[in-house]
Amino acid sequence: MSYIEDSLSDGEQIVGLFKLHWFARIPMILWIVLGVPTLGLTWILALYEFLRLKHTEQGVTNKRVIFKRGIISRQTEEMKLGSIETVEMEQSISGRLFGFGTVKLTGRGNSDFRFKNVDDPLAVKRQIESVSHSMD
Repeated sequence: MSYIEDSLSDGEQIVGLFKLHWFARIPMILWIVLGVPTLGLTWILALYEFLRLKHTEQGVTNKRVIFKRGIISRQTEEMKLGSIETVEMEQSISGRLFGFGTVKLTGRGNSDFRFKNVDDPLAVKRQIESVSHSMD
């Protein structure tokens, strides 16, 4: 079971889970390819990158947005929907061409965090905004 599912409170439901774009796997692929001339030494880095991506969770519930990372240890960032002030999207030229980007959430006070290399960032932005506006 995922962290997001495990951390749900009473009455809380998952509204959306945000996938990483396939571009986020490019470093892992490069480490695999470089393993041939290095006699497999970089495959350890490829395995680490695979596990890092596999253990990254991003999503929104009807109460909060959640970002979790960590293979053995766990680091989470969470923001209540009522605390969100702005939802911004950042896309480079390659991000526009291939459909990935970063969604930045700014909350009250000094809090903000980013969903990086997310697939279809405009849909993610819309989903977060629609859930947070329904709280108003």
